[in-house]
Amino acid sequence: MNTKHTFMPGKTYIPVSGKVFNEEEINNAIKVARDGWWTEGEFSKLFEKDFKKYLGVKFVSLVNSGSSANLVALYSLTSSIFGNRALKAGDEFITTSVAFPTTVNPGVMLGMKPIFIDAELNTLNIDAEKIEKAITKKTKLIMIAHTLGRPFDLNIITQLCKKYNLWLIEDCCDALGSKYDGKMLGSFGDIATYSFYPAHQITMGEGGAIVTNNSLIHRSIRQFRDGFNLKLTDFQAAIGVAQLKKLPGFIEKRKANYKSLYTFFKQYPQYFSLMEENKLNDISYFGFPLIVKSDAPFTRNELTEYLEKNKIGTRNIFSGNLLRHPAYSQLKNKIKIVGAHKNADIVMNSAFWLGVWSGITQDMMEYVKETIIKFID
Repeated sequence: MNTKHTFMPGKTYIPVSGKVFNEEEINNAIKVARDGWWTEGEFSKLFEKDFKKYLGVKFVSLVNSGSSANLVALYSLTSSIFGNRALKAGDEFITTSVAFPTTVNPGVMLGMKPIFIDAELNTLNIDAEKIEKAITKKTKLIMIAHTLGRPFDLNIITQLCKKYNLWLIEDCCDALGSKYDGKMLGSFGDIATYSFYPAHQITMGEGGAIVTNNSLIHRSIRQFRDGFNLKLTDFQAAIGVAQLKKLPGFIEKRKANYKSLYTFFKQYPQYFSLMEENKLNDISYFGFPLIVKSDAPFTRNELTEYLEKNKIGTRNIFSGNLLRHPAYSQLKNKIKIVGAHKNADIVMNSAFWLGVWSGITQDMMEYVKETIIKFID
């Protein structure tokens, strides 16, 4: 609905993300208003049913945001029903410095110690090869995101979880619809989380979901969700039901836009590093990430400022290197840093992403490319 306005190159701003909807979402929300059942209701149940079917999982719990999903996911594993495996203050969990804060903060809030591992430059995901050496007797959990929809190394990480009896929470907030080796992301870990903020593959405005295949974990998720009162409204679920039907089409458009940008940027290997292609990945792209090389005749900031000035939206990758931010640098003895995190620094200073969402038209794509050619020239 928001994409039907006439695009005027250089005058119409191209945001990195946004929502695409029509009368179906509006009509669903109006039905909820008229029925007068505004808390969780029929649409919440319907979305959970449809979402379970789409992901191929047994249990879905809806919450008011992806951040709340991460909070509930971690706290659900503190339940005494898990005996010695229950998470508690003083336990360690593996994460990465190229992360969204809400993937790390629930563990910090509980009093757990995050073990930070550097990222890979060709995937922007955790460097899985460095995880095993960082595992100690206190390590109980790996909690990381699939960066911008790209699967982290599930082969290595699931094997490590099995070997050391670790929980795995997959943050799939940017990765709804991505697959690894033919299997949906979110079905590999003990728990997975999703966000339905307007930037993501589908939206409810705000909203999130927690999924699991374990009935005991599901019961604990429901107890913590209801105890913290992080439920959503049926208005949100009603919009989500309509959006979920459109997800396959949204994903195809994202893939086409990503491919278009990849083909374009491949012409400039002297200036840009692109992400590695992996045949096992079938990615529902959140955005198009790239790194400006250190010997390029321009910086990331010079390019992104030029693009923004020309009405093209850009974003940095998460918070860059989390460890450079005051909130984490002040934690000192409450965190453990493995290695030098040189890649995370490169991500912070030289990486960014462009939008590929389904509201970006071919005209917009051509304008983005033309603008970058002008900058390079």
